Amino acid sequence: MTDITVPEDLWDTEDEGVIFAWIYSDGAVVEKGKLIAELTVEKAQLELAAPASGRLKILAPAETVVRKGTVIGRIEAI
Repeated sequence: MTDITVPEDLWDTEDEGVIFAWIYSDGAVVEKGKLIAELTVEKAQLELAAPASGRLKILAPAETVVRKGTVIGRIEAI
C-alpha cells in the first residue's frame, strides 16, 4: 500500500490548498505517474500524479482543505 500525500514542494507558500477534483473515482485502477487529482492554491491549479500503480482509495474527497504532507488517499497493490 502506498500513501498519496500532498507533496511538500507542490507550492511555495505555507498556505493551505483545496482538492479541486479527483480524476479517477474511488476504487479505480491507476498507473504510476498518471494525473490522479487537481488541487488549487491561491487560484492556481496544481496537478498530482499517482506515486504507484494499483487501486485508488480516496481518503479526502473533493473540496477538502489540505496542508502539505497530508495523506489524501492510498493506492493498494492489485
